[in-house]
Amino acid sequence: MKKLSQTFLFFGEKKRKEKKQKTMKIFPAIDIKDKKCVRLIKGDFENKTEYKASPIDQAGKYNDHGFKNLHIVDLDGALTGKTVNLDIIQEIVSKFDLKIEIGGGIRNFESIQKYIDAGVEKVILGSAAIKDKKFLKEACEKFPNKIALGLDAKDGNLSVSGWKENLNVKTLNYLKEVNDFGVSRIIYTDINRDGMKTGPNFNETVKIAEISKCPIVISGGVSSMKDIKKAKELNNKKIEGIIVGKAIYDGDIKLEELANELRKIQ
Repeated sequence: MKKLSQTFLFFGEKKRKEKKQKTMKIFPAIDIKDKKCVRLIKGDFENKTEYKASPIDQAGKYNDHGFKNLHIVDLDGALTGKTVNLDIIQEIVSKFDLKIEIGGGIRNFESIQKYIDAGVEKVILGSAAIKDKKFLKEACEKFPNKIALGLDAKDGNLSVSGWKENLNVKTLNYLKEVNDFGVSRIIYTDINRDGMKTGPNFNETVKIAEISKCPIVISGGVSSMKDIKKAKELNNKKIEGIIVGKAIYDGDIKLEELANELRKIQ
């Protein structure tokens, strides 16, 4: 009887530990340029790969495989500061049951409103928010729980304007200044790793998570399923998810494998 009780205690403890494991979101990525799916190396528009699937078709593939979240960057918007591909975003929202975060050249309240009206879950502010902290604060107040912040860094310093302008501003210092603004999510990208498939900068992400008052999404450099599993094994309550882009398009990560992993961590 005693042995049986110990067995139940063991399985009960195991179940409690399993419950403590942090669930994690996987954000497959779509970067749009000239109405096509593309991927850049380190954000360089001259180092671009175009893919056959349209953004709508690619979103459909993700939806069919059971993904619930989607990361989209409007590269045309990043260059022009306008909602160039709003029609594509609207079509994806209307066709599929996906929670979308969208970034790329969003520099005013009007653009934010357009995307929210289109039905996206989060609007990512980058350069405009970093250059103008007042704009970020007002956006968070005006659109509660809708504003995500993109922190793109090279060697620990923030970069803006499509990563062409490197600021002498430490990522962690900037975050401390805006930590109470009400940002709902941070997307942290190590530019040196983006598109390189060399693995994300987990160490720096953890440092940001230690300071941040909102959840963090890992971005840049995912190379294989090992990176997905490593992110999960961090079991960090502040790390909400991970973005996967080029590794999917290049076939290093199969959608079936990623979908299977998703089912384990939801």
